[in-house]
Amino acid sequence: MGDILKGVISSIFSPECYEEYFTKFNFLDVPCFKATLSKGLGIGIIAGSILVKVPQILKILNSKSAKGINFYGVCLELFAITANFAYSYVMSFPFSAWGEGTFLAIQTAIIAALVLHYGGGAGRAAVFLATYVGLVSALVSGFTPTDILWSMQAATVPIILIAKAIQVITNYKNGSTGQLSAVTCFLLFGGSVARIFTSIQETGDFIIILTYSVSTFANAALVLQLLWYWNADKTSKNKKKKRS
Repeated sequence: MGDILKGVISSIFSPECYEEYFTKFNFLDVPCFKATLSKGLGIGIIAGSILVKVPQILKILNSKSAKGINFYGVCLELFAITANFAYSYVMSFPFSAWGEGTFLAIQTAIIAALVLHYGGGAGRAAVFLATYVGLVSALVSGFTPTDILWSMQAATVPIILIAKAIQVITNYKNGSTGQLSAVTCFLLFGGSVARIFTSIQETGDFIIILTYSVSTFANAALVLQLLWYWNADKTSKNKKKKRS
């Protein structure tokens, strides 16, 4: 138990901050506060990411439909997530700064496969997953040049905007958010906001910071749509009840 506790503490506090807090009892050290807060947020985001898209997956499985979810938008989002964690992994950034990308990529790939499956392409879904696993293996193998990974990461900025714009337009045309999960959208928005701070603190990489800033803006657009159509649906239901 002691070893487990020690491992948890060492994953949150750097040796310098551990000394400041537990040896010198200096709890007002600002740099250590920022570093510890960043680590804590990073670990919390990673823990939350393990299940963040599960509500979306379950919603599709329970309804046996992926109606309202744009496959191309999901693929673009998957590209952005994959480029981010592959670049961060190769650049040896702290796992707490990008670890959620691993779990988000797995869940997003599953969602894309489900969209194909319920769209009548079970075979295509299997091929898609196999191809994706192969591409990821190549990206993190160490054989892919860093310049290519950086270019992929830079490309995620417009790609995130395009991916979310596709989904926003799809929602607008349908007049609803379809099978989009409100829980997943809100969690992604909150996570991207927190990631701006952790990226500044732990990586200092401009392109990473810009990516999460754009992601926050794009996720906010979907959250606003969810709230808008949620209220619109309630108003419509109330009108129908009054008529009946």
